Amino acid sequence: MNRKIAALFDLDGVLIDSESIYTQFWTRMDELFPTGIENFAYSIKGTTLPDILDTHFSDNAVQAEVRKYLEEHERNMVYRIFPHVERFLESLRAEGIPAAVVTSSNEQKMDGLYRQLPGFRDYFDLVVTDADVKRSKPDPEGYILAAQRLGVPSEFCAVFEDSRAGLEAARRAGGKVVAMATTLLPCDIAGCGDIVLDSFENLTPESLRGLFE
Repeated sequence: MNRKIAALFDLDGVLIDSESIYTQFWTRMDELFPTGIENFAYSIKGTTLPDILDTHFSDNAVQAEVRKYLEEHERNMVYRIFPHVERFLESLRAEGIPAAVVTSSNEQKMDGLYRQLPGFRDYFDLVVTDADVKRSKPDPEGYILAAQRLGVPSEFCAVFEDSRAGLEAARRAGGKVVAMATTLLPCDIAGCGDIVLDSFENLTPESLRGLFE
């Protein structure tokens, strides 16, 4: 297939092994400021901080406390790239397949990540953060915006996601969905993607192109 394709990636739980750390954090916030929502930490995965705060912590004083805790948490986080991710990103670059990150994270967190992981930003033609969108996942706005900025129709983008909200956003964007079983079990996301993977180990540009054939 000669048509240009692109790869769009969520960050946490897809490229960076951090979702378990966030699960612990939001579980703790739910203990301090009870939301009454079962499995709260999992229910909010993939959504932006403003959406989480406005929806679940409406009191301004509580919002300020949660923000303070989160800023401290992210200052001390250690960001680890999942195995085989860098090899795959390098192979995309070698094949001329554009890549973008579409994350619900804010710029402050991303700056910290770039400081810890020099060169990580260079793998991507574009990074979309919460500052670039008005609507949080599961709305597909971020992925549609990334496709537009890369100059690739969204139906020819492969979207890599791990959370329910993210997978729904990926599906609604209209491209191919690669469901990563890194945060949820494969049985929990069966049917949510065109393929389900537990790692990038055997993924190649050729297999990615095969999704569109």
